[in-house]
Amino acid sequence: MSIINSKKTLISGVKPTGTPHIGNYFGAMKQFVDMQNEDVYNVLIFIADLHALTSVKNANEMRENTHNLILDYLAIGLDPEKVTLFRQSDVPAHAELCWVFNCITTMPEMMRAHAFKDAEAKNKDINVGMFDYPLLMAADILLYNTDIVPVGQDQKQHLEIARDTARTFNNLYCKNNEPTFIEPAELIMPDVATVPGTDGQKMSKSYKNIIPLFGTDAEWEKAVMSIVTDSKTPGEIKNPDECNIFALHKLVTPPEHLTEIRNRYITGGIGYKESKDILLESIKNYFGPMRERREAFAQNPEAITQILKTGGAAALKIATAKMTEVKQKIGL
Repeated sequence: MSIINSKKTLISGVKPTGTPHIGNYFGAMKQFVDMQNEDVYNVLIFIADLHALTSVKNANEMRENTHNLILDYLAIGLDPEKVTLFRQSDVPAHAELCWVFNCITTMPEMMRAHAFKDAEAKNKDINVGMFDYPLLMAADILLYNTDIVPVGQDQKQHLEIARDTARTFNNLYCKNNEPTFIEPAELIMPDVATVPGTDGQKMSKSYKNIIPLFGTDAEWEKAVMSIVTDSKTPGEIKNPDECNIFALHKLVTPPEHLTEIRNRYITGGIGYKESKDILLESIKNYFGPMRERREAFAQNPEAITQILKTGGAAALKIATAKMTEVKQKIGL
């Protein structure tokens, strides 16, 4: 798709690191679809496979994760006619600009990054890519004249590093010229009332408490029926706002049914087993069509290849123009 118009540019990268769950969907994935449909921004979404190299060390795993992530995003409704969807590694300028930024950034600046300090505190072996990835992230953002970057609170510092890097480059090389890089603003993603896992903690693969986004009916049923509850009987009054099942109802159950279920909780007219049964049906109705779309896309790998080719070409055109400008400024 063409991304040359008067709208502001928004970019986000997603690492291909495994199977998504419904917490991932409501926490970030859904917002990308909402943004494309609002038609406010030029939206660029890239598969951050270069970033994933810091942790994924198997070629087949990388290819499979990348392919699956593209299927996931197409299945939830990301439309290649409305967004530019591409693979980071298809645009060499990401790594090239990162090296330029390496050469104008000091070690102490990078050592202040929260992710590095956290890893260091845990005595983890830190590869250079992990240490340096805020600058690769800065390159990801600044290559495309990005105005807006959606981030969570935990990534706000990375955007500050990108702005600092833009300012440093402009001060060094653009004193008598127009700035090469604009300083992007953050769009703090709303915390979708943290999606609870089956044990009541935040849904996370590390806690083994997930409901898979594209699970089979059997997998969904097993997860839903394992949701932890208290020991109240069906006839006892229950507080829906303290119930793990009801917290998930609020995300997937139609509003008219949600009101009825809430009333039955507070009058003692529903048991947890029945509430789980209703939740399971809501999950099937909400995510079932997405699962079907994913299966359809999986049967058409040529279409996936073409989507990435088209998106990559559009991104490459913009990134190449920016790198030409950068090279002229720095004398290459």
